[in-house]
Amino acid sequence: MKNNRCIANDVEAVITSYNQKDMILEAVYSLCNQTMLPANIIVVDDGTTDRDSIEILERLKEDKNIPVPITVVHQSNGGVSKARNTGISKTQSPMVLILDGDDKLEPSYIEEVRQLLVENSSIGELAMEELAMEEPTMVAASSWMHTFGVLDSIVCASGGDIVSFLPRNCCPATHMLRREIWEKSGGYDNSMRQGFEDWDFFLSMLETNSNAHIGIVPKPLICYRTAPASANIKSMEKRLELMRFIMEKHKKSYQENMIDVILGLESISMSRLYGWETEIGHALLENQSISQISKDFVKSPSYGDGGMAAAVRIASLIK
Repeated sequence: MKNNRCIANDVEAVITSYNQKDMILEAVYSLCNQTMLPANIIVVDDGTTDRDSIEILERLKEDKNIPVPITVVHQSNGGVSKARNTGISKTQSPMVLILDGDDKLEPSYIEEVRQLLVENSSIGELAMEELAMEEPTMVAASSWMHTFGVLDSIVCASGGDIVSFLPRNCCPATHMLRREIWEKSGGYDNSMRQGFEDWDFFLSMLETNSNAHIGIVPKPLICYRTAPASANIKSMEKRLELMRFIMEKHKKSYQENMIDVILGLESISMSRLYGWETEIGHALLENQSISQISKDFVKSPSYGDGGMAAAVRIASLIK
């Protein structure tokens, strides 16, 4: 991993780590294998207690195979939001890559995502005084994800403006942000330790500019590790509680876009209902057994949310 590649001097990388053993090596080495290297790597250890993980972090500091400067910052356990804020605060570059310590990147991630942000920095043929008053509207960028571990799939995040992000999060946690927007938005909310901190942060960034949006490279350049006990999975158990927190915190944005938010949530609900309907119908046509919850749905469908219409279509298939 000797340095014979181009270095993106305008990009630094921040990796957060907590008791991740060898997984942190995979994350760091995926940065070292980029077609365009970051200028610097900052690993923030969020109070690791596992002895093996601590030893690996110590070895990283002296690893001669890492082609760019690397710094390991230790802090008491404060959660991923605080760890990311700590890492970003130690950078000086205009763009910062955020990467979780149990994930990794395809080799072209920095090159392609950075290019998306750089292209958006060009505002056009404006006079210099006008240019000084403008700011790029793409506040951050990322890519699709290839999940591995328990689930092998391609997750196609869409990005978009604040209207897109109010019903749901549309960007992976791994992303590249503009440091000035991190400062302007107030950064990650350190109080959020149960999940959805990324969604909240993206909303905060999108609220800094009426034209702000987040870009996505339509390629699976993030390798996202999945496990039954991951923080992301556990946070879904508190989804409604966390959504209430986010809606109250960003109340003004939700109030101003109430109709779009409701329609966005309804669109998600309709899509999932249609998928369930199709699965039940297929199973019945093939004389396959269906789950008890599906039997109960057909026997007593919900009303007013499209459920009864779905049940009618299912029944029509088998008559």
